[in-house]
Amino acid sequence: MSPAAPVTDTHASAAPTATRDDASESASTTAGTAATTLTVAASANTVTAASSSPGTARETWRGELELGITARPGRSVATHQFHRGALRVLRPHYLDASGQVTYTVVNPGGAYLDGDRYRVAVTVGDGADLLLTTQSATKVYRTPVGLSTQEMTVCLGSGARLEYLPDQLIAYRDSRYRQHTLVDMDPSATLVLAEVVTPGWSPTGEPFRYDSVRLRTEVRMSGRPVALDNIRLEPSGDEPGFDGVGSFEGFSHVGSLLVLDSRVNDAALAAVCALLTERAGHLRGGASALAVPGFALRVLGNSTQEIDELILAAVAVVRERFFGQGPVNLRKY
Repeated sequence: MSPAAPVTDTHASAAPTATRDDASESASTTAGTAATTLTVAASANTVTAASSSPGTARETWRGELELGITARPGRSVATHQFHRGALRVLRPHYLDASGQVTYTVVNPGGAYLDGDRYRVAVTVGDGADLLLTTQSATKVYRTPVGLSTQEMTVCLGSGARLEYLPDQLIAYRDSRYRQHTLVDMDPSATLVLAEVVTPGWSPTGEPFRYDSVRLRTEVRMSGRPVALDNIRLEPSGDEPGFDGVGSFEGFSHVGSLLVLDSRVNDAALAAVCALLTERAGHLRGGASALAVPGFALRVLGNSTQEIDELILAAVAVVRERFFGQGPVNLRKY
């Protein structure tokens, strides 16, 4: 890819402001606003990924999880599984006859606390198929001294698929959270990544009392950077919330969906945009194509359920058109 790779803006005019951000994440963010980036990376960004071996002398993790999925005749199965500390997975299950295996990540501790560090490593082998979700929302409580972090690495082989559909991230008052997701995928693989961020309860009733939430997702194909999504939410202590023009504009929740698949075309993107149009009365956002086959969706709303329904409807477009599957039914309750 040439150094002049184009920037892909996923936002409608009322979605969070799109800005150019470099690998150091040193671009300024005005207090009380939300800065987001979604771009095709022009050059490799230096990323310090966690070791794939269980634990190292220089790393201390509150929870670790490794999951390796392999294709077997008729279905995908886990051939590598490791967990330590406050992360583990429930027993696998199969939601339909496709052979796609579903795993649910569990945090027995219930929440991310000050200084907690989590590591998740997922490998989906050639032709294997994984749906990964969480048992419940990820709650980030007060971090008066430091912050809580999660590092996730994903490797997708030829013809592999990962659908990562976690429950929402809830940031509570005075919390600071950093999440870094690094994906290396074969060009023939399929990646579906979703994320919803909501403000937690505040004793004053005011939203956005968390200090900072930063979510960075980098996608590489065969080692070459192809997409970078960077969300920085840093509410002002004096003016809580993101009510300004070009920011949240009175909304309280933000959702994102990133899809990369070699079969994504204009018709698939138009179907996703139609879903947004149908919900224009209570959701606001935009969807656009990436420089590689795929699309990105960003949406604002005031309800986790409404944003989840939109994201799952967009995922259903991909599942039906390219895999002959019906909508996701996670059966959590």
